Amino acid sequence: MADRIIRISEEVKKEISNIIQNDIKDPRLPSMVSIIACSVSKDLSHAKVFVSVLGDADQKKNALAALKSAAGFIRREVGHRVKLRATPEIHFELDTSIEHGIHINKLLDEAKKEFRD
Repeated sequence: MADRIIRISEEVKKEISNIIQNDIKDPRLPSMVSIIACSVSKDLSHAKVFVSVLGDADQKKNALAALKSAAGFIRREVGHRVKLRATPEIHFELDTSIEHGIHINKLLDEAKKEFRD
């Protein structure tokens, strides 16, 4: 059963990414929006989608608002593209792990530089 949920989560993630890149024309949505992960619940009623947005705090807030307002359209499109009995309700959350990793790498580089001096 767990393997099935993982496969469905990956398929939903792939389709949502395609929909965001190709079908949503919201000006609040920047070009650098990445779907990091998707977690579908065991009963397939909810899908939590983690999104990374490259930009400042306002751009992130606007992108999340755009995605939340398009959630119904995205859900309908996922329902057409992924053959499931019921299409999960989609919830978007901001993922900052990439920025956190960049920040840590920057700190490590600074520490190396100080160690050499």
